[in-house]
Amino acid sequence: MRKLESRRWRDKLGLFAAEGEDLVEAAGSAGVEAADLLVAGENISPELLASVSTLGHAARVIGVYRTNDLPRLEPAGDRALPGLALWHVADPGNVGTLLRTADAFGAFLALSDGSADPTGPKAVRASMGAIFRVPVGRFEDAPGRRVALSARAGTPLPELELGGATTFVLGSERDGLPADVAAACDEVAHIPIRSESLNVAAAGAIALYELRRRGAS
Repeated sequence: MRKLESRRWRDKLGLFAAEGEDLVEAAGSAGVEAADLLVAGENISPELLASVSTLGHAARVIGVYRTNDLPRLEPAGDRALPGLALWHVADPGNVGTLLRTADAFGAFLALSDGSADPTGPKAVRASMGAIFRVPVGRFEDAPGRRVALSARAGTPLPELELGGATTFVLGSERDGLPADVAAACDEVAHIPIRSESLNVAAAGAIALYELRRRGAS
């Protein structure tokens, strides 16, 4: 369990942990079977389970799952599916929240190298179980028309023509999207706001909502 706190070990073992009854129930509801289930007072002492927990208040149950059992975005997958493609979004809380957002809108999530691991403890918690339902894949495999979301450049999102499968491309809050990544997209758009910047998770939610509102997904 302690090794699974490290991304290197999660990659090496092909396993990750989900702490708490809600996450374990979400996995079961999604048909993802635990490789191991640790339940305080049943197959492990509460003290030992608490010693390996990453939570402030130890969970009563921890499930260990195989990464390969999670839904995957395939390169030749459903091109009608909307999605979010993240470029170097390194905050695990944002990645987990965007998983939850993608789940709400029936979308996928694609991640570049340098993005946070969606199976890390913070991302799994922030996903509220969406990690077990949302297809996740590589940034370069995201299908459909790509719309780069910029802080200020491009067409205002409400004025952008939206139709068919759309992937919104988002960068980190600090650096945004590099010029070459934005230039490789089909369109560049921005969300009109009064402040200087918008949280990346909020931006992803607004973009997918706009797509859904227009009936384009």
